[in-house]
Amino acid sequence: MELITTPHLDAPDDFYEALIEAHRDLDSATSHALNARLVLLLANHIGSLGVLQRALVVARAGAEQT
Repeated sequence: MELITTPHLDAPDDFYEALIEAHRDLDSATSHALNARLVLLLANHIGSLGVLQRALVVARAGAEQT
């Protein structure tokens, strides 16, 4: 399985709204914990170590550009 880096969400605006809503009224630490749990749930769903490693590389490169 290859990492998909092009737009691929069925409803990106709806997902973004749900993500923001999930964080509503959380303090910073709880918000970070929610993100960590979400990452682990999605990583488990993906299941492929190779895809996850590639995603980490791509995400890190994007973080270093900001």
